[in-house]
Amino acid sequence: MKSTVEIFKFEKQQRSLVHLKTIEHELLQSVNDIVALGPEQFYATRDHYFTSHFLSLLEMFIGLQWTYVLFYSPREVKVVAGGFSSANGITVSLDKKYIYVADVMAKNIHVMKIHDNWDLTRLKVIQLDTLVDNLTIDPDTGDILAGCHPNAMKLLVYNPKDPPGSEVLRIQDVLSEKPRISTEYANSGSVLQGSSVASVYNRRLLIGTIFHKALYCVL
Repeated sequence: MKSTVEIFKFEKQQRSLVHLKTIEHELLQSVNDIVALGPEQFYATRDHYFTSHFLSLLEMFIGLQWTYVLFYSPREVKVVAGGFSSANGITVSLDKKYIYVADVMAKNIHVMKIHDNWDLTRLKVIQLDTLVDNLTIDPDTGDILAGCHPNAMKLLVYNPKDPPGSEVLRIQDVLSEKPRISTEYANSGSVLQGSSVASVYNRRLLIGTIFHKALYCVL
């Protein structure tokens, strides 16, 4: 359950990556996702509190809310938000003022305000009727795109004759009293199994999965 964060430099002309640094810290355990804030600054989610495989399964089934979001910089590392069943995907708003965190087991997205000291304050929770995995932002609209799992048991107990489905949701007007939630893509598993993330650019949608393939869509 130990985790590292690897920093690379993208060489545009060579279209290659150059490894710059490996980050390790005692709080960086069971890291699920990160969102970069600077060259060596980021928020990271911890999706399990216990490092034992048995205990991590137990915490999931009894509903412990002990996972968290931490902030990392070379000068400071600290937990900035807690109370998650399983803190999963994380991303930042276009204006860099808000952080969005998916709690996969609780089936919701937490909207959090960033303070000057990098602490987070929970503003609202958007409840969904699906397991929310990873989050991205539409670069044109600021909407949240969420890769989701509509049926948890089909993920845990895989049956190729009845595979887990896929679902991508779009959340608009995130900061309003009533955010608008729409389905960007849905499939029973006949085409795409276990969707975990979706990213959009220039009316092109790319959907990734846990263990299946990727799907490229023209919107």
